[in-house]
Amino acid sequence: MAKRGGFPGGMMPGNMNNLMKQAQRMQRQMEEQQKELEEKIFTGTAGGGAVSISMTGKKLVQKVDIDPDACDPDDVETLEDLVMAAVNEALRQVEEANANVMGKLAGGMGGLGGFGL
Repeated sequence: MAKRGGFPGGMMPGNMNNLMKQAQRMQRQMEEQQKELEEKIFTGTAGGGAVSISMTGKKLVQKVDIDPDACDPDDVETLEDLVMAAVNEALRQVEEANANVMGKLAGGMGGLGGFGL
């Protein structure tokens, strides 16, 4: 039986070039979306707005707002719990936004030659 020319796996050079271009385009899109996400501000609140925490997509706290009425010197634990809840809410928002961006990009990878990346 005669051996056919071409690349291993039956891929043709044009298909490989298209695959590489698509991968590079997706990488640029991922980098752009990641940068946008890192610059975006997420705000978590607790206690009906008594405590508000704003952070970037890089998870750096930018601002802390505490309603003076939430500052009871006899009940510091409640304020601590509200701050913790607000931080956790802001972190959850960052993680959710990150997962959405990555999910959209990963969904576009199905067209990469059927490799199931």
